[in-house]
Amino acid sequence: MSHTQTAARYLSRATARVRGYLPTRLPTYLPTRDDLAVMCASPREDAVAGLTVAVAALPLSLGFGVASGLGAQAGLVSAVVAGGLAAVLGGSKLQITGPTGILAVALLPVARAYGAAGVLTTGLLAGLALMAAARFGIGRYVRLVPAPVVTGFVTGGAAVIVCQQLPAAIGTHGTDGEGVAASAVRALGDFSPDRNGAAAAMTIGVLALCLAARRLPAVLPVPLLAVGIATALTHFLHLPLATIGRLPAGLPAPSLDFVSPMLVPHLLPSVLAVAALGALEALMTAAAADALSHGERHDGDRVLLGLGIANVVTPLFGGMAATGTVCRTGINIRSGAVSRLAAIVNVAAIALVAFTAGPLVSAVPLAALAGFLIAIAVRMVDLTALRALRGSGHGQLAVAAVTATATLLFGLVTGVTVGAALTAALALHAVTRTAAVHRMLPRQNPAREGDAPLPVPDDASVAVYRIDGPLLFTTAERLLKPVSGSQATVTVLHMARVTIIDATGVLALGEAIDIHYRRRAHILLSGIRPNHRPHLDSLGVLRRLRSHEHHAFAAPADAVRYAQHALLNPLALPGPAPDASWLETDDTMSG
Repeated sequence: MSHTQTAARYLSRATARVRGYLPTRLPTYLPTRDDLAVMCASPREDAVAGLTVAVAALPLSLGFGVASGLGAQAGLVSAVVAGGLAAVLGGSKLQITGPTGILAVALLPVARAYGAAGVLTTGLLAGLALMAAARFGIGRYVRLVPAPVVTGFVTGGAAVIVCQQLPAAIGTHGTDGEGVAASAVRALGDFSPDRNGAAAAMTIGVLALCLAARRLPAVLPVPLLAVGIATALTHFLHLPLATIGRLPAGLPAPSLDFVSPMLVPHLLPSVLAVAALGALEALMTAAAADALSHGERHDGDRVLLGLGIANVVTPLFGGMAATGTVCRTGINIRSGAVSRLAAIVNVAAIALVAFTAGPLVSAVPLAALAGFLIAIAVRMVDLTALRALRGSGHGQLAVAAVTATATLLFGLVTGVTVGAALTAALALHAVTRTAAVHRMLPRQNPAREGDAPLPVPDDASVAVYRIDGPLLFTTAERLLKPVSGSQATVTVLHMARVTIIDATGVLALGEAIDIHYRRRAHILLSGIRPNHRPHLDSLGVLRRLRSHEHHAFAAPADAVRYAQHALLNPLALPGPAPDASWLETDDTMSG
């Protein structure tokens, strides 16, 4: 038996023992035997990926902690505590959880108004809200997000990484409070080859090595080697480059002293905002991880539950609220992660390095880190998916492009919202284009055996139309225009092929009926679907028909026969009921 199999067996036994002491439902959210087997099957790939993410996550976590108003240590605690709990309990195997910019922006006003106690209480209550959302199955609805929106979100996340790292890459400074795109443009305007050449050269060198890593042996952790070489060169050549800087050390003891019931009513709007932002970012990141890994499938409710538990526990140690991070998750996947072990290694590396080897990490130049992150961003862009969207038609590539642009310029929530709205508009447009109205021409019907032939009515006296597709606010005017303009004595409207009807369509139909009655003509309906009758009845259309006569029929042939014998020639005896082939379609009226 191999060492890997032995390790998997011991881990499985240990997990089984833990399960026995936990509540009934919680064990279902612990790693399964299959998870443990995968973790033990590829430890080297996961270790390299976890260490690679840790190098990028350290400065980001510290920076977001400062941006939230709690300080650098709060970001570090969030990356360790929340990241570790979500890695074990979360529903996405490859997702990295930690502090993010969008949550930092949401928490900063709370910090200014209510201090650290308000931020920590907000995080704890948001965690409880996320757990409740998981209980009610809200996580499953992220699967309704269209593929172009997910692709655009990932592409926009890659652009955000590039813009975030551009000031450090060229040795200039962005402006706090600006968007990442505006900050990148300002940094480019401040670039000077004489003053910033060393930083730009180091960024390009690390970027080139990382991009060339695909052609090098897989056993070489090229990104880590590149960052290590850059750090050594900076130290021995005394290059004037900015570094990560001093790191805080140690986790504080857990405490609930920050909880103040008096603050809760004032914090509820911020709690709901943080919970909603955290849920959306985590679920979208999980969907992006599925797309990047080409085979994984996350559990949305478990993502929310793991994130909720993480956010309940993290404030006890003084950490800020956390959520899934698209940038670090992309780094994790593109660095070769295959299981939860990569996220666990990431957390362990952050804790070990930050709390025991802070001086070593503090010497890493920001330019080297920027080159590595830009290389990861380049690899996050899925050209295959973009080419597939381009060939799918219906503006799918445009949806991805708009989502990516909005994500870069305005943030995650705006990007996803705009992308989803554009997708809905394109889908409605596609459905609208399928709607058509056809003029159905009467023709001589072969008489049944033993019956007299049925005469064909005059086109000027009877007109028959058939509507195909949805009768909605986007189609009602176009579809009913020829019906309303019909000069026939009797107009038959066949509705068996109407797929959807809304209030606008019903009201437009009622107006067409009134137009006919005002000029003393008749309109007959046929083929009304049972599920459409309540809509027609609730808005008075069927009552209008009944107030004149019973003018609704099962088939257009029945309506024409009624018009022929009861309206046009009241003295004529009823003839045989014609079959459906009595009418043919004139496609010249097709919409």
